[in-house]
Parts: sequence; structure tokens; C-alpha cells
Amino acid sequence: MKVRAVARDVGISPRKVRLVIDMIRDKKVDEALIILNFLPTPSAKAVAKVIKSAAANAENNFQMSPTDLRISGIFADSGHTLKRFRPKGRGRVSPILKRASHITVFVEEE
Repeated sequence: MKVRAVARDVGISPRKVRLVIDMIRDKKVDEALIILNFLPTPSAKAVAKVIKSAAANAENNFQMSPTDLRISGIFADSGHTLKRFRPKGRGRVSPILKRASHITVFVEEE
């Protein structure tokens, strides 16, 4: 049985979140949290929060053991994009796209 947790509109670009997600795919939850603890990127903290939420969902709602959980699926999709503009020379503008992402984690017992 798969248990999921979703974090919506995390203020980090999906491209940056996917770099972190690729490191922990198909690992045990405890091992993934240790890896994320030592990564210097802000996206590691956001991903760790979602993994902890998925593990808590599995433990509280489905009585699964948290030590036996494995990340069976994890992905980051694009969320909303805030569009801002910066003035440039000769009266022109250039866009600034502030991207957000939706992080989804599935865990299951081994």
C-alpha cells in the first residue's frame, strides 16, 4: 500500500528540487533524511519536510512501521509562476519568472 504526502506551491524552482530528489529516489526513509540533512541547498529542507509528513501519514493513518518505510515514488511538478518585470535599456523590459513547485512523495513498506 502506498501512502502519499504533497507540498504545494513551495517557493523553489522545480528544476532545483529535482536535483535533490534524484539523489534520494528508491531509498529508505531514514537513509534519505540523513542524506538531506547534510545537503546545503534550501530545497533539501523542503523535501525532507514532505518525506517526514509521508512517514507520519503512514504511521498514524495506516499503522505502518516507520523504520520499514521506503520511498517508492517522488517527483516535483511546476506550480504557479509569479511574473515580474525588470526595466532594461532603451525603454524595454525583461521578464523575471519566480517559479514554484509541487512536491509529491509516496512511501510503502518493504
